[in-house]
Amino acid sequence: MKSTLYFIACFAFLLLWSSCRKDFEFEPSSGQLEFSKDTVYLDTIFANIGSSTYNLKVYNRSNEDITIPSVSLSRGESSGYRLNVDGAAGKAFYNVEILAKDSLFIFVETTYNTTTNPVTNNAFLYTDKIEFDSGINQQSVNLVTLVKDAVFIYPNRDGATGIVETLTLNVNGESIATDIQGRELLADELTFTNEKPYVIYGYAAVPNGETLTVNPGARVHFHANSGLLVSESAALQVNGDLSTDPTLLENEVIFEGDRLEPGFSDIPGQWGAIWLFQNSVNNSINYATIKNAGVALIVDGNPDASNNKLTISNTKIYNSSNYGVLARNTSISGENLVINNSGQVSLALTQGGKYNFTHSTITNYWTNSFRQFPALLINNFVVDASNTALVYNLTEANFNNCIVYGNDNPEFLVDEIFDASVDFNFKFTNSLLRFENANNSYTGSNYDFNDATHYEGNLFNQSPKFKNVTENDFNISEDSAANGIGNSFFANQVPLDLSGTNRTASPDSGAYQQTTF
Repeated sequence: MKSTLYFIACFAFLLLWSSCRKDFEFEPSSGQLEFSKDTVYLDTIFANIGSSTYNLKVYNRSNEDITIPSVSLSRGESSGYRLNVDGAAGKAFYNVEILAKDSLFIFVETTYNTTTNPVTNNAFLYTDKIEFDSGINQQSVNLVTLVKDAVFIYPNRDGATGIVETLTLNVNGESIATDIQGRELLADELTFTNEKPYVIYGYAAVPNGETLTVNPGARVHFHANSGLLVSESAALQVNGDLSTDPTLLENEVIFEGDRLEPGFSDIPGQWGAIWLFQNSVNNSINYATIKNAGVALIVDGNPDASNNKLTISNTKIYNSSNYGVLARNTSISGENLVINNSGQVSLALTQGGKYNFTHSTITNYWTNSFRQFPALLINNFVVDASNTALVYNLTEANFNNCIVYGNDNPEFLVDEIFDASVDFNFKFTNSLLRFENANNSYTGSNYDFNDATHYEGNLFNQSPKFKNVTENDFNISEDSAANGIGNSFFANQVPLDLSGTNRTASPDSGAYQQTTF
């Protein structure tokens, strides 16, 4: 009996004690919230494309558990911003609780819809506020986003089935249906200007017999798994020009992904490729940057074209998850070309062809994963599905006043299947090359560096002293090994370096003349 009374007394005491606790009594906020920032800046977005997610932290510094009567967007339900508060999505929230000395995360996203909010400027600030409480206790945090209007190019989608349009390609006069999502460019889409950026979903194809002209200062953005195809008898003409501002690059043409946040500025593999099909003609690229692709350029066929299949000059290709340039039995002329940071090969000249590169910097400082191939690969064959090697003519592959370097060794490979019936001609002249053969792994005449047929006036394994390879800055310093080793004959063919500096008096190798930094 005594034990029963004792138990009842203890239980009553605990019940009375717990009823006096204030642990779960919340007081209304008195306007004393603190925030991790007074303005949330969401990075630049394109109209109609959602942003990344950003966060704001709200602090209750007091000793009391509090309730915020309301957390809402100033523009209300019409706002282009979206919130997630304590795991719930919406634009207005009520009686939001924060424990004493605790905090709360709010996540913010935005999409600016031009259907409901037409735009009159190509770029503008879109703002709103997160308001906490109302009246005399109201506090707020600003939301700011730079919105860019753009020209959107995308395949059609069947309203009934949801099936996305795919490309039908004309190859050798035959129409071939593919499963590549995309469409042909229309007649009024064959000139890209610098008035607005272009955003491409799927693959945009230049129709047979047409030319896509890209004017100075144009910006072309590709969504994931998107790119540009140049069909038979079609052409790509990228007409960038030297810029006066090295940061704005106002006259340069830039091809990149459609994620504009700084965190995506150098992420490889965000989009597909620019693909020059066999029998496309008169392709040229001048003063362009092509970055963050899977394969920046695929160039196919026409090794014996009277004009080179591709003439590329004053161009930088960075951050390709596979190849910078993949050339297959084709013809390319390159001047003041810089390629770096490729998951496999920066410049792959495969299945023979005809190639001439002058004052180009071909490097690979890839660090994202293991890399088994060099910066530069030259071969004259392809192995077909039956494991048979098909061998082609390498009419010429000349590298004059170039730099071939990287963070691996060796950084070029000459891979020949000998066949007396085909040509295999290549030569490096007055170039700085990385190739160490300590274990004599590479033998034969293709690696006889004393053979003037293939090697003349080169330097090996001496530092180019690049300014900053992690930032793709391949300017060279005064004490670079490439300083002064260029041949004047080739320098006179390309008198200005990639920055517009005259190089003819004392030419350095590579795309840049030495500078002080």
